[in-house]
Order: sequence, then structure tokens, then C-alpha cells
Amino acid sequence: MRPMSAISPRRRASHSLRLTALGVAVACSVGLATPSLAAAPVLQTAGRAAAVPAAKDPGTAKKQVDKEVAKLKEQLEGTSASLQDAYFALRRTQLALPAAQAVLDKATAAQAKADAHNDEMTVALEVAQANEDRAVDALATTRRDLAASRTRVARFAAQLYQDQGMGQLSVALSATTPEDFASRVAISDTVMDVQNQSLAKLATARAAATAQEAHIKALQAQVAAAKKQAEVALAKATAARADAAAAKAKLEALARKQAAQSRALEAQKAREKTRLAGAQKEQARLQAVLVARAKAAKAAAARRAAAARRAAAAARRAGRPVPHVPSAPSANGFLSAPSDGWISSEFGMRYHPILHYWRLHAGRDYAANCGTPIRAAAPGTVISAGWAGGYGQRVEVDHGILRGVDLVTAYNHMERIVVRGGHVSRGQVVGYVGTTGESTGCHLHFETYEDGVPKDPRRWL
Repeated sequence: MRPMSAISPRRRASHSLRLTALGVAVACSVGLATPSLAAAPVLQTAGRAAAVPAAKDPGTAKKQVDKEVAKLKEQLEGTSASLQDAYFALRRTQLALPAAQAVLDKATAAQAKADAHNDEMTVALEVAQANEDRAVDALATTRRDLAASRTRVARFAAQLYQDQGMGQLSVALSATTPEDFASRVAISDTVMDVQNQSLAKLATARAAATAQEAHIKALQAQVAAAKKQAEVALAKATAARADAAAAKAKLEALARKQAAQSRALEAQKAREKTRLAGAQKEQARLQAVLVARAKAAKAAAARRAAAARRAAAAARRAGRPVPHVPSAPSANGFLSAPSDGWISSEFGMRYHPILHYWRLHAGRDYAANCGTPIRAAAPGTVISAGWAGGYGQRVEVDHGILRGVDLVTAYNHMERIVVRGGHVSRGQVVGYVGTTGESTGCHLHFETYEDGVPKDPRRWL
């Protein structure tokens, strides 16, 4: 009786599993990747592509995504949290896929090795059992020959005793003539030779039977050991197949998850584009208000300057002292730093790593803990304070006409606003650092506007 099934079906099953695993790997690496987010993702930094290696260990996927979050934090400023979540969820899955594929490859290789060992042990068991069967058959034949030899010797001895006794003395006494005596002695010697040969064969058969019995015991021990090895090999092969099936199921689940996350990201990107279009309209509206205020402020300043010139001319004609007109402060270094935080991002163009377009980062970011005071960068008048969409809690301060332009500073993403209107002095607290609106963390997004157009704050600081 053979305890194991035939070899070929198991090999066919193993081959089928390996083909399935290969198909899943191809689907994961080719069919399920989105055009913008392939399985081997690329981060866009200032327009240059920087390849990110895939995680080979399941435990490293989160660490890699965390590093990406830190690297992309500046580039994703102003991006909705839902789009960021969808993007990094997909990235985690993409980074986990190579590790899952590696686990499947390892499990498949282990299964193949276990199946091969199982096949070897099956053959070894079959050989041991065949040897035992042959030895048992040979012993049975020997025993039959031994029994037949015993029977022949016994019958021969009995017949000889009945006919003429067993010794040469009885042969001599029963002879009637010398010729008869010689014949009887010759016959007796022949019979004794035949008897001795039969006895020798009988002894040889007995020795052979004893040796075969010992050999059978040794073969039975080999069969028992082979059975144990075969059982262990079968258990290992079964466990290896289970591990490979589990790894295959995990990889397939990750592939399905990646496909679903890719669809979700594309949908979220479409919503984000719609949201950004609305935010851009709001920014354009706010900028239009500042442009209009700047035009009005410059027109008013021009009228005041003209009135001052007329008054000075009239005073000179009348011989009166000419009124003193204070000169405008120097533009260079006019603004003080609004926060003690470190500079985490400067004014300039950025490439969006998810939506793939260039956009202006229209200010300077000061990284600081939420609740840190924000101070007015220069004396001025609060012209706006409140919620401003993606900017969150926002305060705008008009500093008047400087270097021929109307200068306005804006303080964004505040946790809490302190001033709502009126005049503020340099260094006065206007609010506290927060992360309201479209913000990736606690910081102050500080902007400067010249005639309503955002410019680099470093021109004034």
C-alpha cells in the first residue's frame, strides 16, 4: 500500500501555481499601474524626476512613504488632505507589492523544493517496499525449498531403513555372494552420498533462510524509516503549498487593492482639480480686491501729493514757511520677520507631484508650533481678517505706498486671529500659528503684495 499520491499531478499543481503567481506579478507591474503613478513611482522635484526604489521588505513600505511625505510636504502645500491620503495610500500599496511578490517567489521556490523532496522520499519508500517484497518472496521460496528438502531426507532415510538398514554390517550379513556383497556396498555408498548431499542442501537452505529473515528485518527497519521521512516530506510539502497559496492570495489582494486605490485616486484628482479651480477663482477675487485697493490708494496718494505741492507753492508765494512732507521709509529692510520660526519654504514656482503642473508658491513659510505668536511685519492698517478658503484664517495689513507701490502683507493658516481692524504697530501680535485651510502642518504662510500682485517677501525683509 502506497501512502502518497502519484508524483505527476502534484508537479502539475505546483507548475500551475507558479504560472498563476507570474500572471499576478505581471498584472501588478503592468496592468494595474496608472499612467501617472507606475509601480516603480517617480517623485517630481523642481521638474526633475527622482526615482524611488521599491520596498523589498514589507516593514519598510511605511518608512518610505513617511520619507516621501516629508519630502513632498512643501510641494503639496495647498493640496487637500483627501487627495494626499489617496495618493499615499496608493503609494503604500505600490511599495508593498514588490515585497509581496518576493514573499510569493520565496514560497513558490520553497514549495518546489519541498515537492521535489517529497517526490524523492516517495520513490525511496517505493524502492524500500519493493526490496522488502522481493526479500519476503525469496524467503517464502527458501522456506518451501527447505520444507521439500526435509521431506525428501526423511522419506529417504525411512525407506532405506525399511529396506536394508542404515549400516554396511547389515549389508554384508544380508549378501549371498561376494559379487552381491560388492554390489550392495556400492549401492550403500551411493545412497549415503545422496543422503549427505541432501543434508548439506538442507543445512544450506536453513542458513539461507536465517540470513534472509535477518535481511527482511533490516529492510523492514528501512521501510519504517522511509515512511517517517515520507510523512515528514509530505507535511513539509503540504505546508509549503499552503504558504505559497497564502502568499498568492495576499499578492492578489494587494493587486485588487491597488486597482481600487488607483481608481479612487483618479476620482480624487478630478475633484481636486475642481476644488483648485474654485480656489483660484477665490484667489483671483482676493487679488482683484487688493489691486483695486492699491489703485485707489495710489490715486489718493497722488492727490495728497498734488495737494501738498499746491500748498507748498502757495506758501512760497505768500512768503510763509513751506509745510514739511515726511519722506517715505526705505524699502530695503522695511519689514521685520513676522515669526521666529525657521524658513521651511521660499517664494517660487513648484511642480505638483500628483496633478503634474507648475504653480506659484506665493509666499514664504515659517515653520513653528501651532499657537506661536505671529507679529505685524511693519506698521499698517488691518484691511481684512477672517476665513479665506484655502488660506484658512487670514489677516491682511496695508502698509501704504512704498517705493512707488502699495505694500500689503498677508498672514495665513492662523489658529486664531487677534486683530480684526484698525491700526497695528510693528511687532504687534496679530494672531497665532495654525494649520487651517489647505495646510500640511503648523506654519505661517507669509505673503507680500505690491499693487495687489504677490511678490517675493525677501524684497522687503
